[in-house]
Amino acid sequence: MRVNEKYSTLPAEDRSVHIINICAIEDIGYLPSEGTLLNSLSVDPDAECKHGLYLRDGRRKVDYILVYHPKRPSGSRTLARRVQHGDAAPAARGTRQDQPLPGKGDVGAAGGPEPPMDYHEDDKRFRREEYEGNLLEAGLELERDEETKIHGVGFVKIHAPWNVLCREAEFLKLKMPTKKLYHINETRGLLKKINSVLQKITDPIQPKVAGHRPQTTKRLSYPFSREKQHLFDLSDKDSFFDSKTRSTIVYEILKRTTCTKAKYSMGQGEGRKKDSALLSKRRKCSKYGITSLLANGVYSAAYPLHDGDYEGENVEFNDRKLLYQEWASYGVFYKYQPIDLVRKYFGEKIGLYFAWLGVYTQMLIPASVVGIIVFLYGCATVNENIPSMEMCDQRHNITMCPLCDKTCSYWKMSSACATARASHLFDNPATVFFSVFMALWAATFMEHWKRKQMRLNYRWDLTGFEEEEEAVKDHPRAEYEARVLEKSLRTECKSKEKRRHIPEESTNKWKQRVKTAMAGVKLTDKVKLTWRDRFPAYVTNLVSIVFMIAVTFAIVLGVIIYRISTAAALAMNSSPSVRSNIRVTVTATAVIINLVVIILLDEVYGCIARWLTKIEVPKTEKSFEERLIFKAFLLKFVNSYTPIFYVAFFKGRFVGRPGDYVYIFRSFRMEECAPGGCLMELCIQLSIIMLGKQLIQNNLFEIGIPKMKKFIRYLRLRRQSPPDHDEHGKKRQRYEADYTLEPFAGLTPEYMEMIIQFGFVTLFVASFPLAPLFALLNNIIEIRLDAKKFVTELRRPVAVRAKDIGIWYNILRGVGKLAVIINAFVISFTSDFIPRLVYLYVYSQNGTMHGFVNHTLSSFNVSDFQNGTAPNDPLDLGYEVQICRYKDYREPPWSEHKYDISKDFWAVLAARLAFVIVFQECYCWTVTILTLVKTSLLDDMSTLNLQQLP
Repeated sequence: MRVNEKYSTLPAEDRSVHIINICAIEDIGYLPSEGTLLNSLSVDPDAECKHGLYLRDGRRKVDYILVYHPKRPSGSRTLARRVQHGDAAPAARGTRQDQPLPGKGDVGAAGGPEPPMDYHEDDKRFRREEYEGNLLEAGLELERDEETKIHGVGFVKIHAPWNVLCREAEFLKLKMPTKKLYHINETRGLLKKINSVLQKITDPIQPKVAGHRPQTTKRLSYPFSREKQHLFDLSDKDSFFDSKTRSTIVYEILKRTTCTKAKYSMGQGEGRKKDSALLSKRRKCSKYGITSLLANGVYSAAYPLHDGDYEGENVEFNDRKLLYQEWASYGVFYKYQPIDLVRKYFGEKIGLYFAWLGVYTQMLIPASVVGIIVFLYGCATVNENIPSMEMCDQRHNITMCPLCDKTCSYWKMSSACATARASHLFDNPATVFFSVFMALWAATFMEHWKRKQMRLNYRWDLTGFEEEEEAVKDHPRAEYEARVLEKSLRTECKSKEKRRHIPEESTNKWKQRVKTAMAGVKLTDKVKLTWRDRFPAYVTNLVSIVFMIAVTFAIVLGVIIYRISTAAALAMNSSPSVRSNIRVTVTATAVIINLVVIILLDEVYGCIARWLTKIEVPKTEKSFEERLIFKAFLLKFVNSYTPIFYVAFFKGRFVGRPGDYVYIFRSFRMEECAPGGCLMELCIQLSIIMLGKQLIQNNLFEIGIPKMKKFIRYLRLRRQSPPDHDEHGKKRQRYEADYTLEPFAGLTPEYMEMIIQFGFVTLFVASFPLAPLFALLNNIIEIRLDAKKFVTELRRPVAVRAKDIGIWYNILRGVGKLAVIINAFVISFTSDFIPRLVYLYVYSQNGTMHGFVNHTLSSFNVSDFQNGTAPNDPLDLGYEVQICRYKDYREPPWSEHKYDISKDFWAVLAARLAFVIVFQECYCWTVTILTLVKTSLLDDMSTLNLQQLP
């Protein structure tokens, strides 16, 4: 961006704060004097009772904290000497930087001989001093504290004065409340009475937070303007910009302010022996904002402060304490969330996450009720299910073919009675209704959230946020700037080598020097990373993702081989009870193995996805987050659902037939479904994986890992402290207590676990109607667990404005549409619903289900077994078997085309495909109707809002 001369107080050759820094000091008539910078040396004796929330004068709030590890400078270097040996700086700036920052532990105060120091540490100190000097020029007020209760850690407290807040609020186009009030039209007549009754009913579950009730008046918000301050409600300037807004403004300044003249490079292995010309180019080209300084270890942390303590006696009332009492406590699990207060304290992005989580949890209530009704219907009708009764009737005396070669013998169908009865709990006509209901539920949930999101945008004054995003674009990431710098230096070195081989022309040397200098300054502005620079990273991403998906498939194949071999081993057991429970034993142990592998691979894939995203070097944080989300979701989706997809769509589909089975590695025969179908096994697989992930990964890990990290951090700080360092009996300052908390790592893990859960609830709900109920119970705990983590365990994140949940909405829509297709195929191909309908209306002679089991079984002559595959003990049942049965639609051995696929198979297949088409068409038409209804409602709401405006 071109530098605007009007917005800079520095000469052009030493301008480290550009127009994007908005250092409009001359424009607003504000030039901080030395008295203004040093006035915090007058210490308020009562300031300690503020517990670090204010500077030492007890009047100015601490808006942001920078943390570093102070080390004594090498030799007797001072910043004055640094300025003399480096590029010359203006006198005013040099004078200001020569002064130590106000506060305790000023650098250079100690005398005497000092030990030699690493040049990188010396360079970090110079960068800090230059960067803090630039922050002073940007109008911020700083105060340093190195005499803390945490040994080896120094803090820089930052305060933004009123004029800086006004300047940045105008640049960021922050909407602030004006003096103008307008009344919101209330409902009348019957609707008003209904609303009043609902308010009385829901009063016990409402949080005791001011402003949570529907308001009858609202202040008109408008982008802040210094020239129109008379329009805004400035009756209380101290509270006009709340702590969230103040920290956001300071963070924007920290990102835009740069430092450019470090004596040594930040690269690894570079020191005094580096080529001086290369170092000079790096000084001219590199610009380090707070993100780069954090990445290079100049500062170890940067964060805004919490409002105060959340528990304890004599604690002043603050928003954090209110959130802890009315939101982050398990005792208020039945109450609504104070979303407006969450947004006020943490910002719109986190507020939208908890609003979405609350809407999702509320929508699970009707789904859970319907799921319970479906399950109870299956329990009530289990004794009336004719197919399961026929399977349990020993009088039918149906002899089934062996489940494995040699070691397995013939078996009675009645031995699978328990499995058949249990399958009816989830494979009944009500399950089909529930699948249709959940497909429509997913579409309704998405439309309901869109409407809720638009209401929040209106209430939080985010209606024009897209234009603001275009005006204030994301800053480049530190890694991107470093790669651009590396590329620019490499390009400059190549051009320099070319110039050496070209004879010099007799041109003006001064002009050539000016061109070289200007090229060095503007080098990084011209250079960008292209697809050719990222091509190796793209290839690495593609190969790595394909490899990890292949690893997941290989693990599933390994579990399949385990199931087959274990079933064959248990079949040789002499105990009848063991042989009768082979399917349950094998299924349960295999699912537990899958669960453990899924949990471990989830953590591994998360780390790999972050590494793959880093090597791509995205330019902005938004691009980095979206690419990371896509990779992590793809890998975790495959990891979580591959075992379930196998059971639902592949198990029992490619087994062959007796005498012509399909083998894996020519040794292991493919698995077969039970006579009652694979739906019961799918239910077991889904329930154990879903409940296990929720219990272990989502709850135990979220509680245990942060506490473990906090304990390890406490032990490390205690080990680093000297023995005589007295910390007992002294209350830590707010910024010291917040430093011991866990850094905020973003909302990606929170969204990810909920999206995976959403997949469990919608994708295979036909096999497990109780999935919404368990998801509801988990989310009730999850909301309070996340709330407590944000309030008590994490440092306060920087508030980020957002008007939607971003890429997560598209992922939700994709999962919802995929759920329609999967549930249609589960009902058609995994359950026996369609074969029963075909038999009932086409083949049944008396219009009942009698004879259905026999209709689905084919016959096999045992004399047609391949050599070496017949049972070792053919008389295990006590009689010689001539014909055994197996589940398939094939011609009998006495037919002319024996063992060929019969006409019944094609009739059932046609009915299954027809059901899939009808199911999806019904879904599409229903969604279309819902969209039309939503559009008309939104039009009515827009008209109402226009009528409410003054």
